[in-house]
Amino acid sequence: MHWYEKLNQYFPIEEMKSKEHMETLLKERGDIYHKDEGPNHVLMYVELDNFVFVDYLFVSKDARGQGLGHKLLVKLKQKEKPIILEVEPVNYEDSDTEKRLRFYKREGFQHAESIGYKRRSLATKEISSMEILYWAPNNESEEMIFEAMKKTYDMFHTYKDQHFYGESYQPVEEVLTLKEDQETDNILDNIES
Repeated sequence: MHWYEKLNQYFPIEEMKSKEHMETLLKERGDIYHKDEGPNHVLMYVELDNFVFVDYLFVSKDARGQGLGHKLLVKLKQKEKPIILEVEPVNYEDSDTEKRLRFYKREGFQHAESIGYKRRSLATKEISSMEILYWAPNNESEEMIFEAMKKTYDMFHTYKDQHFYGESYQPVEEVLTLKEDQETDNILDNIES
């Protein structure tokens, strides 16, 4: 099965970039947008000077629980840069959401409680919320993570969006917010590792 089909079957439509979008990123931004693929995994990630953004991490059902996801993250952690990713909020009707959070908590990721992320899907037209998780080897601040997310959104998520989708995603200021003193729940608090 083609790597894109693996991702497309696993990730919700609201989270997927088109195949053309991703192939163009690999071709035109291949210096910083990468694919690590094996028989049981697909890892798509961005590496810039001061952070790594995991766009998609897929491990096949057959290989789960064998340490493959851990090994892939160890390779990224060896770069000694913050690692940032987006996850769906816990959905108790979908046990995979809790399993994902448990996995990332075990891997030392933190919840960026001060970062809000709401984006309108061009595929479904619905607003979906995502949570930002990050691994900070040098105690990087949530403000740094926020700036990295804004750069990721502008450089990759919306890359040539008008061309690929016939319309543009919302501007970054509407999608990402930094809450100064707002109390939010840490989504990892109730997850057992």
